[in-house]
Amino acid sequence: MPMTRSFTHHERRRFAAILLATATLAALPFAGDTARGEETVRQVLPGEPAAVAPQQLTREKAPDQSEIERFCSNIADAARDRRYVLQAEELKQLQAGIDERMKALDAKKAEYETWLKRREVFLARAEDGVVQIYAGMKPDAAAERLAIVNADLAAAILMKLDSRKAGVILNEMDQKAAATLTGIMASAARRVDPS
Repeated sequence: MPMTRSFTHHERRRFAAILLATATLAALPFAGDTARGEETVRQVLPGEPAAVAPQQLTREKAPDQSEIERFCSNIADAARDRRYVLQAEELKQLQAGIDERMKALDAKKAEYETWLKRREVFLARAEDGVVQIYAGMKPDAAAERLAIVNADLAAAILMKLDSRKAGVILNEMDQKAAATLTGIMASAARRVDPS
């Protein structure tokens, strides 16, 4: 004798639901208005409002091209005006930002000009002090130090010294260094630019 399996209550309900759904789906093409062929299955969950009947659904007519063109032409002026207003506001904001940056730039420029004036005064004082130091040195010591210094600086110092003192210092220098410094001093003393 074959053994029959007994199903649990839950399994029997599930099986019954599957059979009911299959029967419903199979009967759909034969039920209702088959001429339209547009029947759809709508699922309504418990607790939700009932679905709207298909007869109550109306499809709105899509606007044709002339309606769209009329709408666009009606709002074109307002849209253009709004764009102009937005662009004007943006330009005002940009102008305000530029004005702030210009003020900051002017402040920095004034600060740099003040600093440059102080630097020029300091360099003039230091330059005079350096010239006085080399003027007080022995010629052989001054020649030795100036040979080590940048050639342009050494030439500038020699040009500010008394010509007799500068000549003695150049006499104590190496021939190559003295020739270089003499060339720089001669080109600096020229009034017309050779180039």
